[in-house]
Amino acid sequence: MSKERMSKERIHSGKKPFKCQQCEKYFRGAGDLKRHERIHTGEKPFKCKHCEKCFNQRVILKIHERIHTGEKPFKCKQCDKCFRDRRSLKDHERVHTGEKPFKCKQCEKCFNQRGSLKIHERIHNGEKPFKCRQCDKCFREERSLRYHETVHTGEKPFKCKQCEKCFNQRGSLKVHERIHTGEKPFKCRQCDKCFREVRTLKYHERVHTGEKPFKCKHCDKCFNQRGSLKIHERIHTGEKPFKCRQCDKCFREVRTLKYHERVHTGEKPYKCKQCEKYFRRTEHLKSHERIHTKEKSYKCNHCNKCFSSAQSLRKHDGVHSSEKSGEKEPRPQSGGIKESARKDDNNICDLGIHRPCTIQEECLNQNEEYICWICQEKLNSEKLLSKHYQDHIALLP
Repeated sequence: MSKERMSKERIHSGKKPFKCQQCEKYFRGAGDLKRHERIHTGEKPFKCKHCEKCFNQRVILKIHERIHTGEKPFKCKQCDKCFRDRRSLKDHERVHTGEKPFKCKQCEKCFNQRGSLKIHERIHNGEKPFKCRQCDKCFREERSLRYHETVHTGEKPFKCKQCEKCFNQRGSLKVHERIHTGEKPFKCRQCDKCFREVRTLKYHERVHTGEKPFKCKHCDKCFNQRGSLKIHERIHTGEKPFKCRQCDKCFREVRTLKYHERVHTGEKPYKCKQCEKYFRRTEHLKSHERIHTKEKSYKCNHCNKCFSSAQSLRKHDGVHSSEKSGEKEPRPQSGGIKESARKDDNNICDLGIHRPCTIQEECLNQNEEYICWICQEKLNSEKLLSKHYQDHIALLP
């Protein structure tokens, strides 16, 4: 009987007479066993002509070489996307069919790829087999380890053609390039908002569903993003891992450090189109622009009054809280805005609007920076804050 016929018969009969001595796995043919044994020996006899990478199977080398040749012979019938190997095409086609044949036994979550299921299962069993040689951090998947290693090497091989910004991940470059093209391919079914990446869409959808799957162990607060939970937990642990190089101040999140560093550099990258004023943070610009547009998007639930900022609304809510407790709010002193702006008692702010406390109590944050409660601009002293309020006064009618 020929080897080919014997091999076919074993497919039907399920016989696997060839046993690996290392891990006791069984195989139908001697060739299958030989290929498998290279995993244990580390042998990689098939070498790429273009980049000298080596592989333990000829077929994997062939697929790899298509990276250099650009050949993608396997085409999707639904969207005309092309792939280097048949398996990638098959995995992709499940995006169109919605098929998810691989089910987790622990939480019954389903996946369209076996590899995705295998990686997911490591969440339950805690397995992190991929270890960084530099800092001993461990990861659930090899791809995450590769990305992490670029932190140590500083390597950013993926460069944007538009602005020459560099990235350590091809996916990050692809998402970044959509800033230039304006492409937002991921659309919310509830409100038709569009997003540049599927992850952002997923986070957004939780606004509609109200889902907050990430729970704090210390105070039971819940979050719709894992990153938000991680940052929140630092309130309890007191951890502030992001340190300013100029003044050694520490922060809980890298974004806050970035904003703080602009105090030293003087950088204000966000410009108002109406009066050409510059701001350190985009939310400060947004709050400031409402002075020009007179937009008041924050509405009081008690009396339907509207305000231009969330902070102003919170201050106003204090009026209703006082009414419920039987206390009377002090009335603002009479006089025009310019007159009341010069007063600085406990009840009148620099713009003649009622405020429950002084600048020192209300506007000084934990980092000893004075924050304008109208536009959230941070200043370094009470004197600068008072001068800053005059800019708001000048813009009033």
